[in-house]
Amino acid sequence: MASKIKPQPGIMDIELYVGGASTLDGVSNVLKLSSNENPMGPSPAAKDAFSRAVHELHRYPSTDHAGLRTAIGEVWKLDPDRVICGVGSDEILHLMCQAFAGPGDEVIHTEHGFALYRISTLAAGATPVEVPEHDRLVDVDAILAAANKKTKLVFIANPANPTGTFLGNKDIARLAKGLPKQCILVLDGAYAEFVEGYDAGLALIEGRDNVVMTRTFSKIYGLGGMRVGWGYGPKNIIDVLNRIRGPFNMSSPALAAAEAAVRDTAYFEKCRSENARWRDWLSTALAELGVPSDTTTANFILARFGSEDEALACNEQLKSAGIIVRHPKNYGFPHCLRITVGDESACRRIVHAIGQFKGLRE
Repeated sequence: MASKIKPQPGIMDIELYVGGASTLDGVSNVLKLSSNENPMGPSPAAKDAFSRAVHELHRYPSTDHAGLRTAIGEVWKLDPDRVICGVGSDEILHLMCQAFAGPGDEVIHTEHGFALYRISTLAAGATPVEVPEHDRLVDVDAILAAANKKTKLVFIANPANPTGTFLGNKDIARLAKGLPKQCILVLDGAYAEFVEGYDAGLALIEGRDNVVMTRTFSKIYGLGGMRVGWGYGPKNIIDVLNRIRGPFNMSSPALAAAEAAVRDTAYFEKCRSENARWRDWLSTALAELGVPSDTTTANFILARFGSEDEALACNEQLKSAGIIVRHPKNYGFPHCLRITVGDESACRRIVHAIGQFKGLRE
């Protein structure tokens, strides 16, 4: 007899998310450059805070995350009462869909946008609307043309993943101003800290009532294993999100490590400087090998090859050398490889491996 137990509409349209690979069969010295992790790891202060937190594992964590929200407010010069913390910025994105979109509503994302936008939209019962990009850059006019009275949310990542391209403040402001009155613009700033001088939309949020930004501790802060993210927006929107957020969604060790990490601004600046240094070196070295990429403002490079076959062949060559990168075919780039910017040793190792690959094919 066929089961009458069925999930909500839209859920079975979700494809399972597949993260970056981390192991290779038979290889011990693996260089993982597939998940855009910080090769320097977390701040020593964050490690110390995590170690101290183990003595309180029998206690429930804070429900209001006051310590972390205060630290974020002090470091980033914003109102901590308008900060919400989540299990990675992923949870904040999911809460946005759960709270503001549903059956009959539409949520816009761009053709190369983060897979979670579509997943969270379908999980809420809403309809995802994909709009084209222009030369791998978010197209403001295309988004505005797609927006209508059904549009409740627009998701854009800035810098974008997997392209690394960046939309300037003027274009973001034009987008926010042109959206329908009932629509919220969500600026996914997972890689915002890598862009020196970029406020991730903070000034825009302070001047408008329809913009929210999300951030993560998984990238520049090196706390991917802790799963900590946060969002910032108008007080009334954050209040809505807190009503559906789990009361104990963050663990005590994660909160402690993140608070120490955000306060260690010297280590933060060191990580940003080292990333910029080796990002420029890596992109230049690959270009000299005939592997171009767009100017990237994040901690990865989208390396473009002549065809999907060449990209796949290079990927196999890298695996044989013990190097794991990301083949972003599911993001619309079958002819590309996304390569995380590692430390000096990692960057030199991958350039050497790709150089050998190109030499063998010529």
